[in-house]
Amino acid sequence: MTPPPSAVRALAVLEREVIACRRCPRLVSWRETAARHPPRRFRGQEYWARPLPAFGDPAARVLLVGLAPAAHGGNRTGRIFTGDESGNFLFRALFAAGFSNRPESIRAGDGLRLSGALVTAACRCAPPGNHPLPREFDNCRGYLVREIALLPEGAVIVALGGLAFAACLKALAENGRTLPRPRPRFAHGARYRIGKQILIGCYHPSQQNTFTGKLTQAMLRQVLRRARKEALSVTS
Repeated sequence: MTPPPSAVRALAVLEREVIACRRCPRLVSWRETAARHPPRRFRGQEYWARPLPAFGDPAARVLLVGLAPAAHGGNRTGRIFTGDESGNFLFRALFAAGFSNRPESIRAGDGLRLSGALVTAACRCAPPGNHPLPREFDNCRGYLVREIALLPEGAVIVALGGLAFAACLKALAENGRTLPRPRPRFAHGARYRIGKQILIGCYHPSQQNTFTGKLTQAMLRQVLRRARKEALSVTS
């Protein structure tokens, strides 16, 4: 599907704003410190060391929302969910579900393309200990609000993990959506219709989940295929 020019322009403007963002001093310091002191396996590589914009198809009907970039993953490669095991796990599943033209994401400019999906995060900078502070989530929420506002009617949002799920609920509310009562609760595979969009919960593809078998490739692919089917059913 060809994206409307307005969506392409809006995402381009948002991308520039995200990349230039310095709202959170703690995160600015951490992402730049990580770049100056990489582990041995990444020494000599040039780090991105800036906030990460969304990556994917401007005409996406499926939005995947993670937590935050990894200090030596996306913060190094310049692309969300790229350069670490979580990203490797996710992009294998995206390829299997028909969203990606290849099963691995190496770094920005590697020729990878997504079709029908846009990948983003609740927090755009790598946080210490992989834990953004509440005010850092708040500072980033406006970007997610604007990405959700660009989604077409019937689009599906897949929240990767409980923190991303909570961030999506807040962003949907700020977009004027009325949240169901009782308030939606995160669970793997949980599905909620919220206004014009559908929100699906999915375990985050962190090593803590994938190494223990809490999240398998089959489980993640099932969620992605379900999201794709639901999103496409609106246009058929």
